Amino acid sequence: MAPMDTNEQKRRVAMMPLRRLPVLVCAALVLGASTGWAQTAYTYRDLLMQMLDPRAPAVLPADGEYCKQWSSWDRASQYDEATGKYINWAANGDGHHFIREENGMGVLAEMQGPGCIWRIWSALAQDGHVKIYLDGAEQPVVDLPFKKYFTGDTPPFNYPQLSYHLEDQGCRGQNLYMPIPYQKSCKIVAEKGWGRYYHFVYRTYPKGTQVPTFSAQLVAQHADLLKKINDFFAEKMGELPPVYAGMELETHGGGLELAPGAKESLELTGPKAIVAIKGKIKCGDRADEMAALRRVALQITWDDQPRPAVWCPVGDFFGTAPGWNKYKSFLTGVTDEGGYAYWYMPFAKRARIEVINEDTVPRQIEYKVIVAPLDRPFEGLGYFHCKWHRDTFEVPPDRWPDWSLLHTEGRGRYLGVMLHVWNPLGGWWGEGDEKFFVDGEKYPSTFGTGSEDYFGYAWCDPHLFQRAYHCQTMTQNNKGHQSVFRWQLVDNVPFHTSFDGYIEKYFRTEERGTQYAVTVCWYLDPQGKDPYDPVPVEQRHDYYVKKALKIAGFRILNEPPGNLEAQGMQHFPLGKWSNNDHLWWTGAKPGDVLEVGFEAPKDGKYQVAVILTKARDYGIVQLSINGQKAGDPIDLYNPEVIRTEPIPLGTFELNKGENTLRVEIVGANEKAIKAYMFGLDDVVLTPIE
Repeated sequence: MAPMDTNEQKRRVAMMPLRRLPVLVCAALVLGASTGWAQTAYTYRDLLMQMLDPRAPAVLPADGEYCKQWSSWDRASQYDEATGKYINWAANGDGHHFIREENGMGVLAEMQGPGCIWRIWSALAQDGHVKIYLDGAEQPVVDLPFKKYFTGDTPPFNYPQLSYHLEDQGCRGQNLYMPIPYQKSCKIVAEKGWGRYYHFVYRTYPKGTQVPTFSAQLVAQHADLLKKINDFFAEKMGELPPVYAGMELETHGGGLELAPGAKESLELTGPKAIVAIKGKIKCGDRADEMAALRRVALQITWDDQPRPAVWCPVGDFFGTAPGWNKYKSFLTGVTDEGGYAYWYMPFAKRARIEVINEDTVPRQIEYKVIVAPLDRPFEGLGYFHCKWHRDTFEVPPDRWPDWSLLHTEGRGRYLGVMLHVWNPLGGWWGEGDEKFFVDGEKYPSTFGTGSEDYFGYAWCDPHLFQRAYHCQTMTQNNKGHQSVFRWQLVDNVPFHTSFDGYIEKYFRTEERGTQYAVTVCWYLDPQGKDPYDPVPVEQRHDYYVKKALKIAGFRILNEPPGNLEAQGMQHFPLGKWSNNDHLWWTGAKPGDVLEVGFEAPKDGKYQVAVILTKARDYGIVQLSINGQKAGDPIDLYNPEVIRTEPIPLGTFELNKGENTLRVEIVGANEKAIKAYMFGLDDVVLTPIE
């Protein structure tokens, strides 16, 4: 698309049928002036306004500004300064740790001001009180049962879009997004019975910054503004953020038809900022939709930069994958009209927006770009970066199971990620913690407690949910495709020289077929280093392996119902399993079938036996070898978890190489818990000469 002047763009948009590209109307809710830029003093109103202002994190951080997290992560994970190695880096007992015990209470968090808590999360907040002490006061400013932080009906947190348990959307996870500022210090302690798992995400401002001290009275004084924020999140998500109301906005848009291999561009002149990008691609069925949204890419180059700062498949840019999965959040969403993204993207001289069709068929695209004037000089602002990648950076063995989210150098702010998971065998994929190393840290200043915890839910809950800053937009009961994100608008992570962010990936692709793809967003100074190149089209769509190669040493030959994984068995005393694990099949029911490959060294006749697991929730199974029934059904019920002796199945002609063991669930013992589980430890072959 050749560059068009602003008047021509406006004329074309105005002439388009409304049913194809609805006119975006500025939000009617006017909340007043923004928080300003690079401030040395914040009122409570300033802090609250950041919850609705995508512009705020575009300001590059001043020296002394940080965002860190206290959590209940497993302190067994250590860094050994003498050797430079990481020890017990995959330690996973993350539920109950705290800093120390003091006067019979656990100290959960302790920080020096000036600062502000922006996010509090828990997986299991209970009746024990959690108390927040600010600025050395003898009395806590908050003293509530921990679960009351998240009910949305308990002052001072009685705003249900800011204080919530995701059970109202069928999911689990407890969240509080409300600024709790302090000038000198903050200390958070918990009585016994407070629960398990916590995060406190807090920002530290440069020395000399003035902030108010949080109190119930301060909240009451700002009740009207808090209600407007709460109501916007409840009723108006999907609309342009209200901070732009009253501004003179430019709208560029139209329709495109891109041939295979074609590229179209839109040139904008600055200084300005893109404040909204909307788009929709005409697609056929679901398979065509998934292909189109990965094979058509968006890229944006700012000013005189030599490489694009934004490069992303168009579907992922709007916060979900694969395909269109409808949802609404504050910054991104997908509706009947298509996708929207309300990231703030400032530039000084020019911006070049390009849409590239790397599909094998033509694609019809509708788009809209909304541009606002800058309300300050560009100097001191960061460029918006957004990159999609897979398995880009490896980590040394002592850092397993870390998986790289973002590696960048310079000054900027990390804004969060959308993670697309392919998990073909089911079971929980996201046991791993997030870890953020800022400015060359050897030990991360953000160390989480689990992947779902980072994304704001809990207990690997396979339900969709949508909130202002985090959503699960697609799930297939934790089997197949999953799509989750967390946009860190108010709890963005400043960095001054570098940012190295990871999330643990426990299941290797070669073992279970589990694969990650990530869309990561951040601001970066013009001299900063963004190492991510566009990903070739053949690596973007349908890259996921439909079957895992092996689990617990066995190839999986079909796609059975339920979940498969290698379950560690070292904690069970009655019997020693091969390699301390077994192939574990859960979530099945009578009539379901699992097919497993096992190897024979040469053609011939063999006596075949199996070593299985028995327990009180295991089923009755009928086994077959290469299509031939293998003995009578085997009852795997036992009051305790045990490893069986070899169970003979009979004599069979086997082929050199792979043969098939077929497992059919046929029932359960009357004493058993009817979970119909199955565990395979080994197939034992004895050749018959």
